[in-house]
Amino acid sequence: QVQLVESGGGLVQAGGSLTLSCAASGNFFSIATMGWYRQAPGNQREFVADIDSAGSTKYAGAVKGRFTISRDNAKNTVSLEMNSLKVEDTAVYYCNAGIRTTALSFRVETYWGQGTQVTVSS
Repeated sequence: QVQLVESGGGLVQAGGSLTLSCAASGNFFSIATMGWYRQAPGNQREFVADIDSAGSTKYAGAVKGRFTISRDNAKNTVSLEMNSLKVEDTAVYYCNAGIRTTALSFRVETYWGQGTQVTVSS
């Protein structure tokens, strides 16, 4: 079993900054891609950003240039630095990871964190 735990959510004024973190724990062999998704009430969960094991990153168009994703492979963590926040960024942010759970197989399984609330006020 693998657990992903997010932290760093909170309330911030528009134009401000906030950094989210996610730590993976449990029994696993390696982590492939780690990323962030978000979901606002009434909306579908949407992709925000991800980073693979080599450090290559992808960003949703709505956040590119404002958010920066990074990871620490030694600590099994991923962070999302959010700058120039907008009211539209308000959502529950979920950590996501593709994890190889055993050295006996190349299969990668998807895990999700519990989510952390980010609220941006005008």
